Amino acid sequence: MGHRAGDGGRHTVTPRVIADPTAFIRAETRLLAPPLVPEIVLHLAAESLPIWQRTEEELGKIGLPPPFWAFAWAGGQALARHVLDHPGIVRGKRVLDFAAGSGLVGIAACKAGAACVTCADIDPFAHAATALNAAENGVAPLTVVAADVIGTQGGWDVVLAGDIAYERDLATKVFAWLETLQSAGAEVWIGDPGRSYLPRGRLEKVADYAVPVSRELEDAEIKATSVWRPRR
Repeated sequence: MGHRAGDGGRHTVTPRVIADPTAFIRAETRLLAPPLVPEIVLHLAAESLPIWQRTEEELGKIGLPPPFWAFAWAGGQALARHVLDHPGIVRGKRVLDFAAGSGLVGIAACKAGAACVTCADIDPFAHAATALNAAENGVAPLTVVAADVIGTQGGWDVVLAGDIAYERDLATKVFAWLETLQSAGAEVWIGDPGRSYLPRGRLEKVADYAVPVSRELEDAEIKATSVWRPRR
């Protein structure tokens, strides 16, 4: 494969590896425990910029999104911590981990006793990362789906959503859907470090966390992050 992330060399992603997300993830990441959730190990980028640059330059040519799955984002860490510390949120319930990325929150829900967990993400590399991470943590049952589930009602009792307020149009669409799900009886929990498009006026804060993060991705080494719920 050539050089790994962070060893100072230039890595060339071959078409064979691009066609095999699992091989790409194994080559480009290390098993690491997110700082706020040490009970869980994930395939994560040891350094942020190299993998981000390579996926933008090479995987981006075939239309793949940035490698959000390669990082334990602040909102996801806070939400996973909250679920593990308050397992009654998910115990015995059908859970959706929306925009799952690495699968961190879904894995936490499994560990907390969820009856079943669906991890939804439109990125095929996120599907592979979630499957690998679930196997590393020995959790089941966990299902990974590729469908865009926004606007659907899948019979979930609980919907967990971390770091979903990055883009204005998407945030508007997602939060309207989450409110609809809550009105239909689902419990909705959101992890977010105060992104620009978080509709704070429509949410109630449940808990605060100080989340260690990378300065390459964030504006601070410790990100003040909250768990929220839509107002009823």
